[in-house]
Amino acid sequence: MAVTGASSGIGRALAERLVALDEVKRVIGVDEHRGDVDGVEWRVLDVRDPAIAQRIARCDVVVHLDVEVSPDSDPRQRSERNVRGAQTVLTAAAAAGVPRVVVCTSAMVYGAFPDNPVPLEDDGPLRARPEGVVADLLEIEWLARRAPKTHPGLSVTVVRPSMLVGPGIDTFLTRHFEAARLLVIRGSRPSWQFCHVDDLVSALEYAVLGRVEGPVTVGCEGFLEQDEIETLFGLPRLELPESLALGAAERLHRLGLTPAPASDLAYVSHPWVVSSAKLTAAGWRPTYDNATACEVLATEVAGRHAAFGRRIGRRETATLGAAGATVALLGTAAVVRRARRRRTRGGT
Repeated sequence: MAVTGASSGIGRALAERLVALDEVKRVIGVDEHRGDVDGVEWRVLDVRDPAIAQRIARCDVVVHLDVEVSPDSDPRQRSERNVRGAQTVLTAAAAAGVPRVVVCTSAMVYGAFPDNPVPLEDDGPLRARPEGVVADLLEIEWLARRAPKTHPGLSVTVVRPSMLVGPGIDTFLTRHFEAARLLVIRGSRPSWQFCHVDDLVSALEYAVLGRVEGPVTVGCEGFLEQDEIETLFGLPRLELPESLALGAAERLHRLGLTPAPASDLAYVSHPWVVSSAKLTAAGWRPTYDNATACEVLATEVAGRHAAFGRRIGRRETATLGAAGATVALLGTAAVVRRARRRRTRGGT
């Protein structure tokens, strides 16, 4: 058994869990940094290094968790690492004779749309727009689907969690809850579903042990409405017309002032609830519900401030106030828009 990204985060949590299982006789941690999990045999190297094939020889399963999703990562470097890493791991597994690979992406690959069924099925179509981190995840999904055709004898299980929460989780979606007011697109009806990292790790265990195969979704049962979320977090809403919110987000992203593309606003506006059908049929049950997951998220984001996915530092918060920072970003987008209009008129 091998786990990439095993020195920290979800990879570390899974490695600890696998070491404790009687069914697992050997756990190899593949990472650029040596971890401190007792019982793990460490192989220190970059997952993009083809030499990984030699390090995972004689493994029954490889779990690929070395995927970067931080909003603050350089987009080009992140994409190159994520896609190249997945490609190398899948090719190396086939070359080493590993029969099965487990890959973790996100339920975001289904896309968030007003007409999405609630819940989405595991085998549903992947309709997400290929932008930002989601583009990397869709590319990894494509590689996972293609691998068994290119490498006969290799099977791939893809685990797709809903919105992750828990210690160390920092994404555009968790930063949505660092705002002084929760952004709501006028006329939209978000359906909030969470997945605690502990439940993701237990779902990955099911995949490792072969209890589920193919595409597998994982999340808390059901979902929460926007009003329930606002009550649980004790935050008021900032309601904006769709054209204003999307236009501002797009301009701020182009200016490099916010990390996430405007298309990511769909995930805080429209449903992308999953069923966890395969897992529940195999006997899996989440230990967290959406309300308790909210409590975890509220604890994690306490004291932080963000606007449109951009983390706001202490100096900005002290100067503008948490709500003022959001207004300032919106104002910046409006100023840029007016300036461009003036240049366009002057040139005609």
